[in-house]
Amino acid sequence: MNINHTVSSIDTSSGGPARSVTHLIQSVLTESNELKIVLDTLVSEEPIIRKFKANNGELNFHLYGIFQYSKPLNKQLTKSGFDLFHGHGLWELPVHQMCKVARKLAKPYVITPRGMLEPWSLTQGKLKKQLALKLFQYNDLAKAACLHATAPMEVESFRKLGFKNPIAMIPNGVNIDEFPAVVPNKTNTPKKILFLSRIHIKKGIENLIEAWRLIDNEIRQSWKIEIVGNGEENYIQTLKEKVVSENLSGQIEIKKPIFGAEKIKLFREASLFVLPTFSENFGIVIAESLASYTPVITTKGTPWEDLETLNCGWWIDIGVEPLKNALIDAMQSKETMLLKMGMNGRKLIEEKFSMESVAKQMVELYEWVTTKKNRPNFIDIL
Repeated sequence: MNINHTVSSIDTSSGGPARSVTHLIQSVLTESNELKIVLDTLVSEEPIIRKFKANNGELNFHLYGIFQYSKPLNKQLTKSGFDLFHGHGLWELPVHQMCKVARKLAKPYVITPRGMLEPWSLTQGKLKKQLALKLFQYNDLAKAACLHATAPMEVESFRKLGFKNPIAMIPNGVNIDEFPAVVPNKTNTPKKILFLSRIHIKKGIENLIEAWRLIDNEIRQSWKIEIVGNGEENYIQTLKEKVVSENLSGQIEIKKPIFGAEKIKLFREASLFVLPTFSENFGIVIAESLASYTPVITTKGTPWEDLETLNCGWWIDIGVEPLKNALIDAMQSKETMLLKMGMNGRKLIEEKFSMESVAKQMVELYEWVTTKKNRPNFIDIL
């Protein structure tokens, strides 16, 4: 089976989706030698990868013009004899180009919105998204052979928007082998609270700074926060100024992004990970933190109820006060309790979110979409 994946960008600046897409494809290639996968994307300065390790994978970067329309991409999609197309993300033209070509060739296609249909996301740039929905986006989604959600709450969002397509609920996965199995020694002084993600207004960083300011200094004094990531320079500068104005410069540090082994080392050193986001369809950094034996505080804007049910973190309401209370609770917990929570988190990732299990489900999805035989139980049909 020949499969095309299309995504606007796999640049390091594009955040979690770039990692999720490339990790997924590499794992599917490993899972099945019978599949050939081509990933088509637009040229960027710092792509996460430049080629796949597997011989049955191909990666193409295309030049583009106004509104990210790419003639080379259109030519590639049309000529290559694909049996199935899979697009990632919404609102931009590359995935729309893929959908048009698939329909023209009478080939099935899957769309993974990557959180872009979640309620909070739809309120951002609302006029632009409403226009895109009317012009092409709703039609592209409605005619997909299947929509792919990464969490149950995303399935609900699709249905609330009126989509009647089959929906496959397959989570993002973690390459667990990249994360050492040995329990790390978290003996930093001061202890680290880590935020590692794209630095964007939706991530709730301002709430984190404000919550930290409200905590008694006696509790804060043996801890520090590291905010690590990339984003718009003007916004990052605004956050730095807020830290200075609140006299928190010695306790909150904003750093440039890191990748690979250095990133995993940072996850493992942290005593606590925090993502106070307004909206995430999955939150791959949460899974990576748990794989590093690090308990997590995140919001109910993410699908991570498992943090509470399996005792590996705090799943809280969005806002400053719930965040402040969770931080205090975590910081006053005994180290043995945080270690136990970290071990619970590692077990959760090994059992539920390994890339091997995710890849197997994705191969099953592709087989069902192309044959309509043996529907997997993770596909919801109305």
